[in-house]
This record gives sequence, structure tokens and C-alpha cells, in this order.
Amino acid sequence: CRERFEKYNLPIPEENCFVGFDAYKKLMAIKDIDVVILATPPKFRPEHFKEAILQKKHVFMEKPVAVDPVGIRSVIATAKKAESLGLNVVTGTQRRHQEDYIETYKQVAGGAIGQIVSAKAYWNQNHVWFRTREEGWDDMTYLIRNWNNFCWLCGDHILDTHIHNIDVVNWFVGRHPESAIGYGGRARRLTGDQYDFFSIDFDYGNGVSSHSMCRQIDNCANGTGEIVNGTEGYTNCQNTIWNLDGTVKWEFEYPKDKSGKPMNQVKIPPYVQEHMHLVHAIRTGEYVNYAEVTAASNLTAIMGRTAAYTGKKITWDEIFKSEMELGPKKIEFGPVEMEFPVPVPGTQHNG
Repeated sequence: CRERFEKYNLPIPEENCFVGFDAYKKLMAIKDIDVVILATPPKFRPEHFKEAILQKKHVFMEKPVAVDPVGIRSVIATAKKAESLGLNVVTGTQRRHQEDYIETYKQVAGGAIGQIVSAKAYWNQNHVWFRTREEGWDDMTYLIRNWNNFCWLCGDHILDTHIHNIDVVNWFVGRHPESAIGYGGRARRLTGDQYDFFSIDFDYGNGVSSHSMCRQIDNCANGTGEIVNGTEGYTNCQNTIWNLDGTVKWEFEYPKDKSGKPMNQVKIPPYVQEHMHLVHAIRTGEYVNYAEVTAASNLTAIMGRTAAYTGKKITWDEIFKSEMELGPKKIEFGPVEMEFPVPVPGTQHNG
């Protein structure tokens, strides 16, 4: 990171460079810092968020914001503290900052598809990165450098990536689901303790459900997106609303290139826009705080993960109150006294 800053002639003073699991406290104690970006492995997000608000910093917080219910409750409590202090919080659920999604949501909220009756969300892709252990790495070093493959650090890919789609469905439906039941498994993965795929039915009550699926296996059909169905039409949530007969009812109008051809993408990428929204909120006083709503979508994903890992029906009340807390009791470099069995549904209550 330091090399990247120096590349753009933004040198970081030596006294502002910190190493270790307590480095975040030293960094956030610097009074001249107004905003912090939390983008370490998600396990550490709740404690880092708490410290940032304690030190009165505005926050950009990547998703997921926690890997377990204990962490989720911490994030919600800190979110309320941030609100009381007027500290702005934007999270990495960038679709909520993406112009085409926002305009489509407004249409749906205005009744364009009638009453919502069902939805589906999907994030299917190839297997992602992993690192083999190198000579000289202790247990914790290996786990941290390979964080994307261990549930206690990243929450499994239903949290790490599929949370985007789950969040969109929660946003459009207007609430979190009441329960989840589903399954998953591990067919091709060689590292870590996670599943290759999940297939979850989220029950939102009143007859509304969403099929939520995600997969990370090479050489399969891939795709990412959301569909929300209503009594008078359906939408892909991003840019188009159709009538029930398949004809287009409404389309988002994208900016045009110099030749007048639609560019099929928003003018400002959502990865940029989410940071612009945070800066705008700080400068204008138009307060924003996405922490609690993102925590709800995050807990939705944890509920789905737990349903798949255990084979049980998991309710919102049950998962919200759960004392599940993943990871070693003490976070320090050196040996880690943990086992990493792949969950087997129907045999144990695994988080």
C-alpha cells in the first residue's frame, strides 16, 4: 500500500506506518485523519469499526462487515453510536450507489411491477485465488495470507461475494427474510474449509420467497444478478422492467458516447460513486449511514450459510441471538489451535 501512495507522490511518513494486530488503534489515534477505509479480512471489521467510531472518524467499510452473529451485533451497536455522533458510514454494497440500480428501485417502489411475490439472486463464477503455504510462515501468517479460503476470516463466499445480490433483494423487497433453509457442498475445492456452492430458499413471509444461489467452480455456467417478480411485471433490478408477457415496460437510459450510441454503463462506476457519496455527505452534512442495513443483509447471508452447513431451518430470531463467534480465542502470530473440518449437514451445528 505504501508503494502505491508513493507512486502518486503521496509519501507516508515513517511514523505513520504500523504493523501488527494492534496497528489499527495506532493509526486511528492520529488526530489529522478524518476518514478510514476498513478493508482487512472481514473477521476484523467489527473491532476496527468500533475503534474508528471511538476515535470519531468517518468510515468506508467493505462488505462483509462481520463473519458471525456476535460480530453483527457489534456492528449494529457501533452503527447507532456513529449516528449519535454524526459520523458518516458507507459500506461496500455498491449497487445501492449505482445510478441504474437506484432508478430501477424507484420504479419498483412506485409500483411498476405491482406487489412483489418472489425473487432470485445468483453469483456463479470460477474458483477464486488461494495461496500455498511458504517456508517460514507460521499458522496465523498462512491463514491471514490465505484469508479468502477460511470461514472464520471471510465468512465463506455466500458472504464475501453473494452478499451483493442478497442485499439487492432485501433492498427491493423492503425487509430481511424470516427464515432460511437450503444446502451446499464441496466438490472441487482443495484448500480451506468452505463450500463450493450454496442453494438457499429465503422466506420473507406473506408467501414471498427468494431462491439464492452461488457457486465457485471452474468450467461451469456463470452469471451474476437478481430478478424480482411482481403481480404486474418483473425486473432485473439493474436497468429493465418487463410486463408479465415479456414486453419491456421501462428501461434505464444510459449516457451516450460521441456517436450517440448508448454506453450500457453508468457514467460513474459504482466503486467510485460509493466513495463520492461518503465525501459528499461529510462536506454537505447530508448524513448517511449504511452500516445497519448492510449488517442486516450480512446476517441474512450468515443465516443462509448456517442453514446449508447444518441442514436445518434457521430463523432470523435464532441467528440474530446466536452466540456463534468464529475464529481462535486469541488473535496472535504463531501456532493456531484450530481444526478446519468441512461442515457436514445433519451431523453438527456448524456456523
